Amino acid sequence: VQLQASGGGLVQSGGSLRLSCVASGRAASRYAMGWFRQAPGMEREFVAAIMWSGGTRYYADSVKGRFTISRDNAKTTVYLQMISLKPEDTAVYFCASSSYRGIILSPRNLRQYDDWGQGTLVTVSS
Repeated sequence: VQLQASGGGLVQSGGSLRLSCVASGRAASRYAMGWFRQAPGMEREFVAAIMWSGGTRYYADSVKGRFTISRDNAKTTVYLQMISLKPEDTAVYFCASSSYRGIILSPRNLRQYDDWGQGTLVTVSS
C-alpha cells in the first residue's frame, strides 16, 4: 500500500487543519488506517485510527473531542480534521495502514501498522 499524506501547515493556536491521506494498492488487504505524530525529540505516538470494516474510530485522549478521523466512501482517502489546535499538537503527522486482521485488538499500537506515508508537518503557533 502506498500512502500520500498532505494538508499540514502553519496555523495559530485555536485554528483548524484537515489532513488527507490517499491510499493506493492492495486495497483488499487493508483492515485499518491510522494517524500518528512525532514531535521533535519525542517518540511517534498514536493519534487516531479507523477500521475499514464498520468504521469504528479510536482516538488518543489528548485529541479526543478536537480531532475527527474519517474516510471517503471509496475507502481510498482518510482524513484527520483537527480543530482547536494547540502548540503541543505541533509534530510531523504520519498516516499508516494495517494489513493485520487483529488490528482491532490494538489499533493504537504503531507496530500493528505495516505501511507508512511520508509525513506532513503541522506547526501550531501560540
